[in-house]
Amino acid sequence: MKFGIFGGARQKRGLADTDSPTGYRDWIDYNIEAEALGFCSSFTTEHHFTGLGQVSASLNLMTYLAAKTTTLRLGTAVMTLPWHNPVLLAEQAATLDLVSEGRLDFGVGKEYRYNEFHGFGVDMVDADEIFEEALALILKSWQTEERWSHTGKHWQFNEIVVEPPTVQEPHPPIWLAAGRPDSIRAAARRGAHLLLDQYSPLHAVFERAEIFRDELRQIGVDPQDRQIALARGLFIAKDAAEKADVIARRTKARDLVDQLAETPDGDNAASIMQFKGPEEAVDGALIGTLDEIADRLEVIRQSGIEYVLLSNAGGGAAGLRQFSEAFI
Repeated sequence: MKFGIFGGARQKRGLADTDSPTGYRDWIDYNIEAEALGFCSSFTTEHHFTGLGQVSASLNLMTYLAAKTTTLRLGTAVMTLPWHNPVLLAEQAATLDLVSEGRLDFGVGKEYRYNEFHGFGVDMVDADEIFEEALALILKSWQTEERWSHTGKHWQFNEIVVEPPTVQEPHPPIWLAAGRPDSIRAAARRGAHLLLDQYSPLHAVFERAEIFRDELRQIGVDPQDRQIALARGLFIAKDAAEKADVIARRTKARDLVDQLAETPDGDNAASIMQFKGPEEAVDGALIGTLDEIADRLEVIRQSGIEYVLLSNAGGGAAGLRQFSEAFI
């Protein structure tokens, strides 16, 4: 198996959330240590208007991280396309790919938190069609040498050529965050790799992975040619009491995020909202003793998922060191 890290930093406002317990400078140091320990990637989240201090300008932060590392793949998890001008985003992402010498993994998605859509004045109902138009424009920006124009429902561009070009050809790897069957199948058809969230229990994870592989087989693509990355919370506990305490804190922190995510009618249908409560941490996360974590990883490996992204559930760099000694 191979391992990366997942999440982001927070600038000390409010309580720590489920994947961002460290400040920005500490997060940079955490990533530098992860690279030295043999972790292959860092996927950074993007969120806005939380009051929790989560990373909002993830490409800026990752550009600084690129200057501090040499081998770590730099993933976005995810850039929420309905909130961004797609051509400006294509330019910014290409710049990161350039200065990192081709280390960008470009993860995109539609997001699920109502408060963010409301804050930007974007109707969640329109997220799908905005996403489709934006992704097509980003890919065109990266692959078109001559000037071009576009008049669409949401965007208009006149006689532009997008600079700089990306280092990776024809463009950086595309990762799609998806949980619903139709979104997973669309990711397979787009040529993307699949990002699976950190909250879903393993039975749902395995069902989603098999939907992805099935769609690849149906379109004539070897599933081995595409990657599936699974995010999981990590905390190595010394005993059952510490494990229970971490699970309680994680559940409380997630409750805060879910309050931001929920729609006014209380009916947010996003896949990531389906599984809540302490059962998520017990069944889904890598929280427990080393033996318990080893058993959970073996179950994941046997399912055919061999890429795991670890979010920091409170163990910090010490937890990464302990994990790397046992599993890398």
